[in-house]
Amino acid sequence: MVVTYKCPGCGAAMAYDGESGKLSCESCGNQLTVEEYNNIPLGEDTYTHEEHGEEQTIQVQIFKCPSCGAELMTDEHTVATICTYCGNPGLISDRVAGVHSPKAVLPFRITKEQAVERFLKWTRHGLLTPNDFTSKNTLEKITGMYVPYWLYDYRVTVDMKARATRSHTTRRGDMEYTYTDHYQVYRQVNTEFQRIPVDASDRMDDRIMESLEPYDYQEMKDFEMGYLSGYVADKYSAGSDDLQGRAKNRAREAAIGVTRSTIGGYQTVQVIDQRVNIHEKNVDYVMLPVWVLNYRYQGQDYAFTLNGQTGKLHGKLPISKGKMAKWFGIISGVSFVAILAFSLIGGLMV
Repeated sequence: MVVTYKCPGCGAAMAYDGESGKLSCESCGNQLTVEEYNNIPLGEDTYTHEEHGEEQTIQVQIFKCPSCGAELMTDEHTVATICTYCGNPGLISDRVAGVHSPKAVLPFRITKEQAVERFLKWTRHGLLTPNDFTSKNTLEKITGMYVPYWLYDYRVTVDMKARATRSHTTRRGDMEYTYTDHYQVYRQVNTEFQRIPVDASDRMDDRIMESLEPYDYQEMKDFEMGYLSGYVADKYSAGSDDLQGRAKNRAREAAIGVTRSTIGGYQTVQVIDQRVNIHEKNVDYVMLPVWVLNYRYQGQDYAFTLNGQTGKLHGKLPISKGKMAKWFGIISGVSFVAILAFSLIGGLMV
């Protein structure tokens, strides 16, 4: 089932606006919270859906846009998309039903305009960034995407044994004596970790997604399809059991770090044994907001990603060979002039 949220005022498609926290209509300016929209009696003027058959060809599926009738291709994991013909958002509701339904969603706070502004500010740090990298065509490709995540809760117990030493020096006459005390240290630390995030989409680079953390989960909302309107979204491609290892490893490393930090006041510490027990308490499927810009420059792929809630970003700037040659020429020219000037001054002094 493909779903669009139509404005009760003018019938145009509505999209979720992160700045106002409401479904917004670009046509007439009407704004409603998701809760307010859900309380409107369903009808053709407010909410439309269209049953469609799914054709599948090599993991590509087709759905019909309920606004203009265009047939769009998506893969099996796409939950929300934007029609490339009419620009209206479409939500594929049957892909987030039942076991695929997220428990919660963290709505976008950063708007597309703000994402573009931060992207441009970031590019200004690169003196060798190509001029066409900030063209209108590039900026229009910045896409708001809800990335599927599993959030894990763990209780972790660490038993750690270590050897530690303390040394002190005394002086008697002309002699200096160093005394070293040796200790056997034992620590048992119980820690609770809540909402350890692991992205569940095989499209996203795990290291990049971790670099965008943390998120403020206090702003989490119970899942409603309306929050996805106007953005791209995927359902998970890896289940919670499949990603358990990554989550447990993060919990394990953090718990070991906490335990090691309790061993202080010594000059040397050598951990000789550590045992870690991890107990799963809970796991939730949620959607988290990310702005994404993927681009290709001179045969290489680059990516810009921005936390859609906090604005924290990750990216790598391409380098213009033309600008590099220009700067090299300028630096070489300045260096040559400086050397020549020093030579002339030296000659005059002689």
